[in-house]
Amino acid sequence: EVQKLNQQLEEKNGEIQQMINQPPYEKEREILRLQKTLAEREKAQATSDVLCRSLTDETHQLQRKLASTAEMCQHLAKCLEEKQRKEKENSDDQIPTERSNQVFLQLLCLLDNETSLQALICNLQEENRMLKQKVAHV
Repeated sequence: EVQKLNQQLEEKNGEIQQMINQPPYEKEREILRLQKTLAEREKAQATSDVLCRSLTDETHQLQRKLASTAEMCQHLAKCLEEKQRKEKENSDDQIPTERSNQVFLQLLCLLDNETSLQALICNLQEENRMLKQKVAHV
C-alpha cells in the first residue's frame, strides 16, 4: 500500500515538474483549460442543484396531493358505507363496500411505489369523480 502511494506521489511530482518546466504560454494555456473545465463543472453542478430542488419540490407537492386524495377516498368510503347501511335498496343502485375497500387498498399498495405517484393521483381523481357522481345519485 505504501509503495503504491509512493508511486502515485512520484507520478504527481513528475507532472508538477513537467508543468514547472513548461514555457509560460503552455502554463497559461493549461491554466485557461483548467479554468474552463472548472467553470463547466460549476455550471453542471448548479444545473444539477436546480433540477434536484425542482424535483424535490414536485415530490413534496405530489405527496401533499396524494395525502389529500387519500383523505378524500377515506371520506368517500365512509360516506358510502354509511349510505349502504342506511339504505337497503337495490344492489344495482349501490356501490359495494368491497369496491370502496379495494380502492383504499390499491391506494395503500401504490403509496410505496414513488414512481407511480402521478398515475395514482390521476386514477384516484378519476375514481373520486366517479364516486362523487354515484354518491350524488345513490
